[in-house]
Amino acid sequence: MTAKLIVLSIALASGAATLAQAETQPRNCAPRDTVIERLAAKYGETRKSIGLGKNAVMEVFASAATGTWTITLTTTGGLTCLVASGQAFENMADVLPPQGEAV
Repeated sequence: MTAKLIVLSIALASGAATLAQAETQPRNCAPRDTVIERLAAKYGETRKSIGLGKNAVMEVFASAATGTWTITLTTTGGLTCLVASGQAFENMADVLPPQGEAV
């Protein structure tokens, strides 16, 4: 669980920089519907998780068949930017230890 939080924190931090650069590098951003459609058609990816950040929504898309994954950030205006992507995606469901026990 801690590893997931670290990855999501890094993604949100780097995503903020990506959104700031969106105006100078629009090739990494497009309307949300266009991005979602392309991730599904080209990579077979569907949304696996979602989180709210400051003025943006972070989503993780992945494919169980191919193992590919993509992290996106969507602005309040509906512009979706690619933050990161890769391979070897795995679903995890870590359970927190009881309070007082070491992690």
